[in-house]
Amino acid sequence: MDTKLKIEKMKELSHTDSKGKANMVDVGHKPNQIRIAKAEGFLTLSQDTIALIVDNQMKKGDVLTIAEIAGIQGAKKTSELIPLCHPLQLTKVDINATIDKSGVRVVGVAKCIGQTGVEMEALNGVSVALLTIYDMCKAVDKSMIIKGITLVDKTKKYI
Repeated sequence: MDTKLKIEKMKELSHTDSKGKANMVDVGHKPNQIRIAKAEGFLTLSQDTIALIVDNQMKKGDVLTIAEIAGIQGAKKTSELIPLCHPLQLTKVDINATIDKSGVRVVGVAKCIGQTGVEMEALNGVSVALLTIYDMCKAVDKSMIIKGITLVDKTKKYI
């Protein structure tokens, strides 16, 4: 692809300027809306590790509660970690970690009233929660796999 065509394609991208350089999008002209995003992810665990979590026997403490708190903190720090994300005034972050037969599912919901969406906050919250579980369990489980981190839904509606 020649340079001129690349530049034309980059003009279509919201996070690049006319020269293809990274650019934070100006959302100042957009109306405030109620914005909600839901994300989820999964961490596979051995049956022995699941039993340790259920019985609250992990040496680092209550895995699910600590992961949920870490996920909330992660969502709140998103704009500090993802370079072109806008800092948002989050009105609610809910991170829910649940055990199932093969590991832990984490579901995160982020909400705000603002001019841009909260999907990165929901995704970051889920990611940090899963990484926290991984960190807390790595001494006893070498087979863990984080997978399926995905945006499930995002909505916006006028106030």
